[in-house]
Amino acid sequence: MGPRSKPETASTSASARIDERIRELPDWRGERLAQVRALIHEADPQVVEEWKWMGTPVWSHDGIICTGESYKQVVKLTFAKGASLKDPTRLFNASLDGNTRRAIDIHEGEEVDESAFKALVRQAVALNRSGKSKGSKQAKS
Repeated sequence: MGPRSKPETASTSASARIDERIRELPDWRGERLAQVRALIHEADPQVVEEWKWMGTPVWSHDGIICTGESYKQVVKLTFAKGASLKDPTRLFNASLDGNTRRAIDIHEGEEVDESAFKALVRQAVALNRSGKSKGSKQAKS
């Protein structure tokens, strides 16, 4: 059990849990969560999958990109720094009055604008990387 095996195990475990969550949702929600997961990986092949907060799929790259939650009527993708992202196609339709986060609620029968969604993911990664490269510590109370 060397130090290299632990992150791989954690990532693999998170990915397996996300696989399981998708299987647990045999209806449109599982299909939609699988679709957006694939789009996230297409937009950022280096994305890291995590499993946090007692069962929430999280996609990160130098910080959280977004979370993917499934509710009875909606699949919700919450972008951690969504308020700082340009959204010309207005994918964000939830949590619009917050200072930091923005979300996309996808209802049954709704399609995702794949190219616009991937553009948001790429912007989120770029924003995370720019904050990290500056070495800024954004600890605010």
